[in-house]
Amino acid sequence: MFWTIPTIMTWTRIVAIPLIIGVFYLPISEPHRNLVATVMFVVFAATDWLDGFLARRLNQTSSFGAFLDPVADKFLVCACVLVLVHLGRADVFVALIIIGREIAISALREWMAQIGASKSVAVHMIGKLKTVSQMVAIPFLLYDGQLLGIIDTHQWGVWLIWISAILTIWSMVYYLQKALPEIRARTK
Repeated sequence: MFWTIPTIMTWTRIVAIPLIIGVFYLPISEPHRNLVATVMFVVFAATDWLDGFLARRLNQTSSFGAFLDPVADKFLVCACVLVLVHLGRADVFVALIIIGREIAISALREWMAQIGASKSVAVHMIGKLKTVSQMVAIPFLLYDGQLLGIIDTHQWGVWLIWISAILTIWSMVYYLQKALPEIRARTK
């Protein structure tokens, strides 16, 4: 089921990456670039929930969709974090934590699947909290201004991205702990 509605929605998150990055090269004012990039990110990030909902609702779940969904999330988040570092809105250390964790856990999941132990590193609530915190922090930092005249999105975004980094480390430790018995059994 390569071209189902949910899978197409997942593909849009990957297609969104150059579009969001491209906004910052448009000849418009910085507040307008920030607003357009933020709206685009929020719309495309919402497809993460919507594609899963539709896949279940329309009975269009597939192993390809299950593979592509987290890949699309990781691409979108990592690309936007790199944009934020480039713009001076996120610390490079946060980017290293987020991107490093994504690479490490993806490799761990691949290896665990090869040895038939993928259930030990199945998605857990802490991983979902990590994703939600990233998906909230990123638009705050993309917007980088006063929201409704009272919310300093930059300050909130900085706090949220650091909370996200902590949850990122926590989730990585959790998955590594879950995999450790299998790793020990296979390396003896």
